Amino acid sequence: MRKILLLFFLPLSLAAQQADILIKNGKILDGTGNSWFYGDLAVQNGKIVAIGKLPKWAATRIIDAKGLVVAPGFIDVHTHIEGDEKRNPTADNFIYDGVTTVVTGNCGLSQVNIGRYFMMLDSLKTSVNVASLIGHNDVRKAVMGSANRDPVEAEMKQMEAIVEQAMKDGAVGLSTGLIYIPGTYSKTEEVVRLAKVASRYNGVYASHMRDEGDSVVQAIEEALHIGREAGMPVEISHFKLSGQQNWGRSKETIPMISKARSEGLDVTIDQYPYTASSTSLSTLLPDWVLADGQDSIKARLARPEVRKEITEYMLKKLKKRKLKNFSYPVVASFRDTTLNGKSIEEVNLIKGRKHNAREEAVTIMEMMEQGGAGMVFHGMGDEDVKAIMRYPFNMFASDASIRIYGSGNPHPRGYGTNARVLSKYVREEKVLSLEEAIRRMTSLPAQKFQLKDRGLLREGYAADIVIFDEQKVQDLSTYDKPHQYSTGFAYVLVNGRLTVDEGKHNGTRAGSTLRLKQTL
Repeated sequence: MRKILLLFFLPLSLAAQQADILIKNGKILDGTGNSWFYGDLAVQNGKIVAIGKLPKWAATRIIDAKGLVVAPGFIDVHTHIEGDEKRNPTADNFIYDGVTTVVTGNCGLSQVNIGRYFMMLDSLKTSVNVASLIGHNDVRKAVMGSANRDPVEAEMKQMEAIVEQAMKDGAVGLSTGLIYIPGTYSKTEEVVRLAKVASRYNGVYASHMRDEGDSVVQAIEEALHIGREAGMPVEISHFKLSGQQNWGRSKETIPMISKARSEGLDVTIDQYPYTASSTSLSTLLPDWVLADGQDSIKARLARPEVRKEITEYMLKKLKKRKLKNFSYPVVASFRDTTLNGKSIEEVNLIKGRKHNAREEAVTIMEMMEQGGAGMVFHGMGDEDVKAIMRYPFNMFASDASIRIYGSGNPHPRGYGTNARVLSKYVREEKVLSLEEAIRRMTSLPAQKFQLKDRGLLREGYAADIVIFDEQKVQDLSTYDKPHQYSTGFAYVLVNGRLTVDEGKHNGTRAGSTLRLKQTL
């Protein structure tokens, strides 16, 4: 009787298997860095259920990917989406650039209550998956405000408790922004103590270092020291050399990372593929001016002797850059929106002041009195960008928010980071192979931030998938006209749901929060 049943059911096993989505005839790059192969991929219930030649599979939706690359969804390890999720939950700028997962909470800036933040995201639903670090600057601010002093022991314990709770709630690590207030006021040992808390929960230490210009070597040494002391992996954010006087020093900084890895420290880096950075106007001023909030800043700037000291400080830094004017900082967002897209040199002339750096310093202080501005700083060398890009344990990251289309004059990296790598540095300049670029965008960041079922095309993994034309993928966003989406991404799936369909975002919001699972 048993034999008869087996014979009866045998033909059913040869019948077509059913998927939600079947991707056929694609050039599959699985994220490992291995060579591509032609094949099919089946998606069901948000997961990849089969890969290879799948002639007997049927699906509700079949996508013919002939002539297109099929790859894991890109993971952007350095973003700042806090505050923009509700304004634009479809996260179009990321989705159109092939990004299906973002890591936020970078540069020491995050929500302090990570558990509540994740609950909000779970309720809101965005088009991208979100993981988060816990940010040292905001933890410090919650306990000490913007005070320029060391914490007392009771304050230190409060900060440790906030970091511990964040890690229990699923944060993937601790981030610092040691160039920003109030992080810049902290000593190394303070960061080490907080990093040790995150380390107990298997977190990563992600650092915007104290300096990315003249003192970059010392800043790298501090980041590596913190990782060693805390016994945890290190991620150095937006690895670069700032200032014309530092061009070429990648020959000095990259070997520091290689040496640390050879000594057993799990250290990696990330970069954006541009020669301009983007940050606050306040970074042009001495740190001590910025303590204790906007009212204190205005009070200091009202004193003639302070203004004189600040002016001399800024002129000295400009001279180090071998520049005569403040032409390299360009306004991205300011209360007077007519100045967006203008350099400080141009703003100064618009205000009718003399065309010299001293008067431009006055313009900078005046803008700070009005609340400051977001800026784009032109000051890196392309050869350093390429040298850093060739380093194998380096990921690509936008260092961007969810863009509000048409708002301000932001850095183009928020729209075109991955497309720029694939078009300029892979297709045109051949700095990297396509396989290697995809590895850096997928499995390497998934491994670093312990996103267990992401970053590879594997059976059982989440179906975060991008399908693109390697000959047509292109970043269109520029410094002059930043609000332009990347092109060439024909389909994007997030957790098995089509989000870009035939090149158009369809409004799907299938992203989820990705929390570091604790085993303590």
